[in-house]
Amino acid sequence: MATFKSSNGRTTVEQTPFVIPDLTIKDLLSAIPAHCYKRSALRSMTYVVWDFIVIGILWKATTSLDPLISPAHISLPNPWMYTLAKIVLWSLYGYGTGLFATGLWVCAHECGHQAFSESKFINNSVGWVLHSGLGVPYHSWRITHAKHHASTGHMTQDQVFVPKTRSQRGLPDFNPEKETLDGSSISNDLMAEFWEALGDSPIGAAWGAASYLIFGWPMYLITNASGQKRYPTNTNHFNPTAVMFSPHHYGQIVMSDIGVIIWAAAVAYSIYHFGFFEVFRTYLVPYLWVNHWLVLITFLQHTDPLLPHYRASEFTFPRGALATFDRNLLGGAGGIWGWLGAHATHGISETHVLHHVSSKIPHYHAWEAADALRRRLAQSGIHLEGNPGGWSEVYRVVKQCKFVEDEGDILFYKNAHGLATTKPLFADHSASDSGVEVDKDA
Repeated sequence: MATFKSSNGRTTVEQTPFVIPDLTIKDLLSAIPAHCYKRSALRSMTYVVWDFIVIGILWKATTSLDPLISPAHISLPNPWMYTLAKIVLWSLYGYGTGLFATGLWVCAHECGHQAFSESKFINNSVGWVLHSGLGVPYHSWRITHAKHHASTGHMTQDQVFVPKTRSQRGLPDFNPEKETLDGSSISNDLMAEFWEALGDSPIGAAWGAASYLIFGWPMYLITNASGQKRYPTNTNHFNPTAVMFSPHHYGQIVMSDIGVIIWAAAVAYSIYHFGFFEVFRTYLVPYLWVNHWLVLITFLQHTDPLLPHYRASEFTFPRGALATFDRNLLGGAGGIWGWLGAHATHGISETHVLHHVSSKIPHYHAWEAADALRRRLAQSGIHLEGNPGGWSEVYRVVKQCKFVEDEGDILFYKNAHGLATTKPLFADHSASDSGVEVDKDA
């Protein structure tokens, strides 16, 4: 917890040190047991089948219980309570189905990393079907996601969750007489000016977090929201000639678009045939939950006052891979909920640092590999386990992460008062590594 002090017209913060890694990719990969790199199409497919089985059980249980909520079967004090009970029943269905459908999303995501099996054809076929069924342009996202992995935390090369700078926020230019560049001290009058420009009311922050969770994913695909700031304003994942794609990607982007068109047509036909209400409660509510979990998980993996971002002179692949957090999904709500979140989403939140170190390790080996990696990182004083993931944590992070500086090569978020609660701590100042794991299929 950061400690703030105010005196002589200035406010200072006692900053938490973050160890800037000087490890090589060999240091990281050698800590992982060799069998963790093995991929099995059969074993991976069992998880896909299991997710569908659970979703089918949830649907069958819900549709069987729904007609029983009536005066003919149960007696409730007020007529409106029958409607309320049905809403609760279908809300639980939507929540549970959305959680396990996120597991399907994770399986498709592993296909994009070629972690699903040894076969590129199987990976891309299964990935295209699963992601298209969730409204995701498979190859388009696979390509930009591979770039994200190669340049995680890089201010000009990363593809998503790129911080806005002071100038992009329209804030006053840096004033060395009133503030320090590292954000450890600022004059009270300038702090008030920052708060006037950036400060969130509790309602405003809650609405910002909620709208981000609901609409963040489609807005990223359609408008590049939270994406790389140097891209043109019309950048999106559906244009085969978009700046983040190369000419040889053209056919793959078209194939991705075809998948989404088929998905949209199937949803439209279902609404026409079954009615909007039936499609909404059966499919669209779980679909919105999937989008919600996707944004919540990935946002919290990459955004926190404790995590650095780098400009080119200080960036290495290991530093980028280790500029992420593992978080226990739903863990703050109790042990059983933490287990449920990790089980349903195949540990994507709990083993994310390992995933960035080696993205071709399948999720069923990621638990063991992540434990081994954590032990190696601990030897260097590096600990990358954040608070449990959830709505309150998103709210806290949204409040604390407002902008980074236009100057400097290792950057930490500053809050709405212009203060940064973290500072870099170097083991030494050498930073070089040529071993970068790049997705050759991108």
